Amino acid sequence: MVMAGAISILGYAPFYLYPLPIISLTTLFYYIQKSDSATKAAWLGFSFGLGFFCAGVSWIYISLHDFGGMPFAMAAFATFAFCAFLSLFTAAVGFISKKLPHPAIALPILWVVAEWIRSWIFTGFPWLNVGYSQIPYSPLAGFAPALGVYGVSLLTALVASLILLFLDTQTRKKTAIALTTLFISGISLQYVTWSKPEGDKFSVALLQGNIAQDMKWDAAEVQRTLDKYYALVTASNASIIVMPETAFPMLVTQLPEAYIAALKAHAVKNQGDIIIGAVEYENEQYYNSMLSIGSAETQVYRKSHLVPFGEFIPLKSVFGWIYRDWLNIPLTDLARGDIHQQPIQISGKKAALNICYEDVFGEEIIRQLPQAGILINASNDAWYGESLASYQHLQMSQMRALETGRMMLRATNTGATAVIGVDGKVISQLPHFETGVLEESVQSYSGTTPYVRFGNWPVLLIMLSTLGLLWVRKKK
Repeated sequence: MVMAGAISILGYAPFYLYPLPIISLTTLFYYIQKSDSATKAAWLGFSFGLGFFCAGVSWIYISLHDFGGMPFAMAAFATFAFCAFLSLFTAAVGFISKKLPHPAIALPILWVVAEWIRSWIFTGFPWLNVGYSQIPYSPLAGFAPALGVYGVSLLTALVASLILLFLDTQTRKKTAIALTTLFISGISLQYVTWSKPEGDKFSVALLQGNIAQDMKWDAAEVQRTLDKYYALVTASNASIIVMPETAFPMLVTQLPEAYIAALKAHAVKNQGDIIIGAVEYENEQYYNSMLSIGSAETQVYRKSHLVPFGEFIPLKSVFGWIYRDWLNIPLTDLARGDIHQQPIQISGKKAALNICYEDVFGEEIIRQLPQAGILINASNDAWYGESLASYQHLQMSQMRALETGRMMLRATNTGATAVIGVDGKVISQLPHFETGVLEESVQSYSGTTPYVRFGNWPVLLIMLSTLGLLWVRKKK
């Protein structure tokens, strides 16, 4: 089971072999159904999860050891412990499924309910939800604007369950019809126009500074960073120029006035705006922020969904010693921005801003919709080195574009800086770990997808009510 879990990671970016997670889930579901006890089923689920998460999120070790300064053994243990914790959710799927009738129905639902719980418990870690593996090439991707990532996850797991039924000669014909209908429906939905272009196209420039993470907060490198971003800005005539998350390793108030004035003058000359990433300090609190400067009045977006252990320390009395004695990560005590911030107005367009980790939470992105016509994400995935992390993050941004019917613009420090279309496909992208400017002509969109209107609630209600019915049936 460990290998089955590990192989499924090839279904995600940058490999995009989307059938593999389905095959892996089919294998897991088969052995769970064949197991003769809930305990054995739980171990199967745990083993699968351990292979899955160790292969998929082991890049956490890089941030802890390479950039956080944590000793090798401690960083390796912390990474393994985190993966083992995540595997408890897949273990629960196996255990609970043995307590319910109709495993062909129960297993797919339990899998996605576990994903959903994982997305909010302890502030949430929805990384590698199986629905992401189907974006953007699988026929199941067509369901994303209607059902969101959890709907696609449910259908993906359901396909795995249907494949098992197909192997049973007694149900083969009905199962074949169900699978065919599902895939044809997904393909058909890809031709539905959920949103429509609004206004004229406009030019954007996404900056990739490629500042090494181990040098980013070095005081001796500050001027070099300022010079690099100024050169990148002035090399573009785009109406909207976007910098990565915390592009400037200092407080906004510490930026030289002449520097800000020069950036603003360039934006005004282009009849547009520049969005900068920096840290704000207000009322004795620090914020991870994006600020606009240029033709429009300055507007601010503050990150509201912070990364636990990376941007704030949960249970300081319990975990504070780790940062004091073993880990050296800057900005680990940030304040949260308001969760109901409005889109900013730049160059005559309304843009929904989000910073780094925030775009992995679809239910939070839609708070600024349908008012916003475009999504803009600023990230810094340099913390995870040359790993799968930035590619996986890009794929989640692709899901957000599909769910909302909006283009997604991603400006990152080292990659993946990209422009994503409303179909979830990457239009253009800069190479990783190269300094550059990605210029593209983009379009604002209006309209409301079913997911923007209803969020995750329809899928959650269907799953929870079905589990309730299965539980009642079990009691009878």
